[in-house]
Amino acid sequence: MATTSHLSSMAMFFISFFVLLMGNAEGETRHYTFNIRYHNVTRLCHTRTILSVNRRYPGPPLVAREGDRVIVKVVNHVANNVSIHWHGIRQLTTGWSDGPSYVTQCPIQTNQSYIYNFTITGQRGTLLWHAHFSWLRATIHGPIIILPKHNQSYPFQKPHKEVTIILGEWFNVDPEAIISQALKTGGGPNVSDAYTINGLPGLLYNCSSKDTYKLKVKPGKTYLLRLINAALNDELFFTIANHTLTVVEGDAIYTKVFDTDKLLITPGQTANVLLKTKPEYPNSKFLIAARPYSPGQGTFDNSTTMGILEYEHPFKKPFKNLTLIQPNLPQINDTQFVSNFTMKFRSLANYEFPANVPKTVDKRFFFTVGLGTSPCPKNTTCQGPTNSTKFAASVNNVSFTLPSVAILQAYYFGQSNGVYTTDFPVEPMVPFNYTGIAPNNTNVMNGTRTVVLPFNTSVELVMQDTSILGAESHPLHLHGFNFFVVGQGFGNFDPVKDPAKFNLVDPMERNTAGVPAGGWIAIRFLADNPGVWFMHCHLDVHTSWGLKMAWIVLDGPEPNQKLQPPPSDLPRC
Repeated sequence: MATTSHLSSMAMFFISFFVLLMGNAEGETRHYTFNIRYHNVTRLCHTRTILSVNRRYPGPPLVAREGDRVIVKVVNHVANNVSIHWHGIRQLTTGWSDGPSYVTQCPIQTNQSYIYNFTITGQRGTLLWHAHFSWLRATIHGPIIILPKHNQSYPFQKPHKEVTIILGEWFNVDPEAIISQALKTGGGPNVSDAYTINGLPGLLYNCSSKDTYKLKVKPGKTYLLRLINAALNDELFFTIANHTLTVVEGDAIYTKVFDTDKLLITPGQTANVLLKTKPEYPNSKFLIAARPYSPGQGTFDNSTTMGILEYEHPFKKPFKNLTLIQPNLPQINDTQFVSNFTMKFRSLANYEFPANVPKTVDKRFFFTVGLGTSPCPKNTTCQGPTNSTKFAASVNNVSFTLPSVAILQAYYFGQSNGVYTTDFPVEPMVPFNYTGIAPNNTNVMNGTRTVVLPFNTSVELVMQDTSILGAESHPLHLHGFNFFVVGQGFGNFDPVKDPAKFNLVDPMERNTAGVPAGGWIAIRFLADNPGVWFMHCHLDVHTSWGLKMAWIVLDGPEPNQKLQPPPSDLPRC
């Protein structure tokens, strides 16, 4: 009897263990509630009411493991409409949870709620969530931390500790008032008053010494820093004085590791870096710094946010008046550094983490991206490039107009008439010397025009910056997909010579990548996710001016290749 009982116990153990493993393989379900509320915050001796999630700025982390199902109930307690985008999450067949207002959903109105429901498939690393309505992203944002599956490790040294660092912008006045005024007058919007590290401006700003981020570390340890750029309108250089950073991931994709003492992170991008601290207590403090990269001619916030890296003294008695080591950052317009840095990113491209870049292409597209103008209303003057024009931005000279209902909803129910068209130009309608002398007519067209792709279409897209109103860098974000950056360069793209230099072996896989100022970028992706997917510049001022468009990917033949039906609580317009 004892033997039988022992065998029975062993059998129950293995069954329980198998069930546990299966549960881990399928992932857990993680529930969050995000309450959008008013929240008084003081920075730079200015107190203003901001919108935030759960009265936190930056907002709370969303933590999950690869394979987990995530359910987030977002409740809107404020007067503004709002929606939340889970930036970089693939949203396979769950486009209703992607979040951009009037693209995949109507915004959540006052005293209403919406449940976002998605599964994290094949992704691990750092991403971010943020509001996707007007400029609410300024204060409604936070990290997404996706841990590897149970019993799986990082493909790099296990860190002693993990630290999230969110770079942002602070405005002394409501950003909604800033963009509203700019769109009304046609001029450029006022810039931010400070940059921030985890919501704190730091030492260099007036009335801000107490609002300085401090990172405390121990000697001889390795820290994983999860870096996120949540700023509205600025690409940012980042450095820690007298320390080397080892890049191990970008946009939740593992990279071939490389060392650098400074990084560029565009809005929407993330980077995981390893910080190896000095072996002994250094008797110094080290400044952490971020400041803008701005190759264009427009106005921008030319300031620097500072934090402090402090070493814990082994005897808990730190020396007083420690030397503060200064950082070294590239020049504001150092485009060459930016180009060299972005070229260092390579996918791991190994057996466990392959780079499934499409080797053949079904459809090729050539998009110009850049600034332009719109005429002023009659009998008025504007503050754009001339008294008779407003600033605008476009893709292939089409400035995208958001409709008054969600495109995905109109598509799903076959009600596109009057909402959107499917005739977005696959190449510029009027070719010109894109990076040379700008054409005389800089006016853009307006429309809600989309591109339709059959399921599993392999796409190659070249995005070309233009010199209209000055060359600018444009961090383009594609919702619903990762893409491979197979090539980039300066000047006009040469369709004969440049493709021969494409990297189809280990290109970097991203969800946001910068179109170089006065240059081009070539990406490839497989349209394996049915739905409507927004693509836009992640500088919010350019998005507001119309530098955006949408792809419609049709259903595939299999049940798991079809867009799921809309949820019952989908917000109404």
